Amino acid sequence: MELVNQFSPHKQGNKFNYLILAILAVMYAPVLWHWYDGWLNKSIGIEHEYFSHGLIGIPFASYLVWLKRKPWQKLSYQFNYLGLFVVALAGVFFLTGVSEFVNFSFTLMIIGLTYFLKGKQGLKLFWFPLLLIILAVPNSIPYLITPYTLWLQKIIAGISGFILFHLGFNVTVNGIYVAVNGRLVEVAPYCAGLKMLFTTLYVSLILLYWRDLLNQRPKPFILIIMAVITSVMGNIIRNTILAFFHGAGYDDLFTWFHDSWGGDVYSALTLGVIYLWVLWLETWQLTPRENNHQESEVEEFNFKF
Repeated sequence: MELVNQFSPHKQGNKFNYLILAILAVMYAPVLWHWYDGWLNKSIGIEHEYFSHGLIGIPFASYLVWLKRKPWQKLSYQFNYLGLFVVALAGVFFLTGVSEFVNFSFTLMIIGLTYFLKGKQGLKLFWFPLLLIILAVPNSIPYLITPYTLWLQKIIAGISGFILFHLGFNVTVNGIYVAVNGRLVEVAPYCAGLKMLFTTLYVSLILLYWRDLLNQRPKPFILIIMAVITSVMGNIIRNTILAFFHGAGYDDLFTWFHDSWGGDVYSALTLGVIYLWVLWLETWQLTPRENNHQESEVEEFNFKF
């Protein structure tokens, strides 16, 4: 299953790596530019906006790969046929020109090249950067999930109406619609908070890795639970504020908070809360028995990912 290693000298191996990087740059630089331009200017498809956490994740993944470049160079070349097949499949997807296939080809290409060049050891070395890239590549999953968010929309509308009613406003709630002072606001499928939920979970994963908490169970599971709760509660508060702005006639504030940078500020504050949860988890002290248990599971944990 392996080809003869013809690039064992260190310098030849580096030249080979640089050649591959140059080819990838030519192929995918326009794709990455399209993603980043769309995420920053909100000009990309609404489903693909759900992956704007890639603004942070892809550069961080690249940084991690750079940090691990020396261990990568020490690994022997494998030239595995299965990896070559994945690379070829990625090339076919790229050549179709279909947006969804081109996006998917980026993930396949990175995984295929890693496995082709360095085999399982390469995948094991770069498991976390690869995971960050996989979770940041735009796809249609949000579109497929949207039809099943009706129950969440109703809950958000009901709680928002409940809060505004007890603040003294004239509020009527009908399903996913909240009427404040006779002005109607819809908690639409894309207002159900899935985008912020994706972002908080993604950032939580980065923070767990950065603060070296991934293997300190049960801390990762606690942070994920707190991230979900924070995201849901934050979205309820956000929709309540939007309903208030619209009902009170503050249309400029509504637009600023819904469509402009006001929403970005609110998202940043939400992520700040996640970071505070991480700092809180770091104050926990594991018992000696728990520490020994964690150390015995480190390699297994990393391999599973």
